[in-house]
Amino acid sequence: MPSVEIVLHSIDFFIHHFQKMSESEMTRNLFLFTNAAATATAAQTVKAEARIVERVCSGDAEAFGELYKMFAPLVHGIVLARVPRDEAQDIVQEVFLAAYKNLDTLRDKNAVGAWLAMIARNRAVEFYRRLKPTEELSEDLSEKDRSQTEAREILRAIRALPGAYKETLILRLIEGMTGIEIAERTGLTPESVRVNLHRGMKMLRQKLGIMK
Repeated sequence: MPSVEIVLHSIDFFIHHFQKMSESEMTRNLFLFTNAAATATAAQTVKAEARIVERVCSGDAEAFGELYKMFAPLVHGIVLARVPRDEAQDIVQEVFLAAYKNLDTLRDKNAVGAWLAMIARNRAVEFYRRLKPTEELSEDLSEKDRSQTEAREILRAIRALPGAYKETLILRLIEGMTGIEIAERTGLTPESVRVNLHRGMKMLRQKLGIMK
């Protein structure tokens, strides 16, 4: 799971590398839906995650660590799309704690990714419900480093996008997941992920004033 520094570096890389690309070049680089080998790997991942869930439910403590490692980027990305980054890690832990307690209620064990994503979204909503009305959210914008300030602005711009777009962009740009991984872990179709990336990137470019 990326640290704050890695998150900021990833967004900063986006600023300097992707700003100069045309829209078609950018989206082509983002998709990374590659060849049949990648598809075969994805199919194996689905079977593997179901087996891991079965092991957890049977009392295998180590298996839950494997599940965490497999889905932590997904959960972190979804949470980061919604809450201040300084709060994201604690919420990720809440998500996996809730999952551990309720994993035996999951009917379709191949859908554990979509299930975790739902818990993550719900926990993000609960985070704002728990806030006191006068409590302010700080993004630590007092730092003087220009690139980090720009990176935070980019992250805010991504968060301002519609839910499906901001989630997919953060999973791809910050968490480093490929298009096929996003599809498999969230339960979306590859085409849906492709559309979300394309439309989300187009909207983000408009928000940032990046010309074609």
